[in-house]
Amino acid sequence: MFDDFFAKGHELWQSGKVFATATVVRAEKPTSGKPGDKAIVTEEGEMFGWIGGSCAQPTVIEEALKAMRENRSTLVRLSTEADAAGERGGLTELPMTCYSGGTMEIYIEPHQPRVRLVVVGGQHVAQALTALGRAMGYEIVSVVPAGESNQIAEADQQVSDLEALPGLVNSGTCVVVATHGNYDELALEPALRSGAGYVGLVASRKRSESVVEYLRGKGLGRKELAALHVPAGLDIGARRGDEIALSILAEIVQYRRQTEAVDELTKPGSEVTGTGSEVTGTTEGEQAPETAIDPICGMSVKIEGAAHTHEHEDTTYYFCCAGCQTRFASDPQSYLEAAQP
Repeated sequence: MFDDFFAKGHELWQSGKVFATATVVRAEKPTSGKPGDKAIVTEEGEMFGWIGGSCAQPTVIEEALKAMRENRSTLVRLSTEADAAGERGGLTELPMTCYSGGTMEIYIEPHQPRVRLVVVGGQHVAQALTALGRAMGYEIVSVVPAGESNQIAEADQQVSDLEALPGLVNSGTCVVVATHGNYDELALEPALRSGAGYVGLVASRKRSESVVEYLRGKGLGRKELAALHVPAGLDIGARRGDEIALSILAEIVQYRRQTEAVDELTKPGSEVTGTGSEVTGTTEGEQAPETAIDPICGMSVKIEGAAHTHEHEDTTYYFCCAGCQTRFASDPQSYLEAAQP
């Protein structure tokens, strides 16, 4: 049974899926689950393994799903009777769903997959990104066309075909194109169409403008281009390849944390109401929106206390960072026109 448990966990981990483990740590008769029994719960609510019968399974699945949503471990006690030891910190008391008696304490732990970082290119920035990304625990996929001398052996996975890009990506994947102009467009188009949440391009601003125009000409619209960060990286004054790689990873961390914050705010039951890239006032009785959409990168930005704003034609626009604000301020009208559906 334990072989199946670990095999399933490995399968889910390798496929990049979130799951939770449940382990019985204490049991009082009569219970069918015994200390050491284990099960895996997937994000679809399927259970693999054994922690007890119908008296425990529904509750454990429900608590496992909650643990995955909140990314927080929990210890639960299932019983038809109150704990004789009294209230214990860190222990959640839940009723057993049947009345045969017995008590079980089960530790539930969520397992989030490693973030996949797809690095396209094999030169110095890509090499530094791979090294830094591995140090930060990312799963590194190196995409370098066959025949190029700069293959990156340190990557977790090596791919030699650009057409394989869509199959490497999901909404949580970060893609960085660092080909130094060799095949930027060929890599960016499938990366952006794949639905990756973050796609960065290492290029000069002038080169970036040309690439964006090409992508628009290929039919990519606002939704796809919203994921594009160009030039990639936070403005930290980077000059060397390793410094550029550091600025890109810093931007990826910022993107991920902001995305997590937005996900938290938009969960069912949250009080956030309304979005929009601008705020122009509300009518009497209408609640003002609490967030706005950054017109450059598409991130949701909290309006109250926003650090980065820009006024254009009597409208306030909100931005996730100084880089987006600066880009918008340089030519507001062109960005607004590009954002039109």
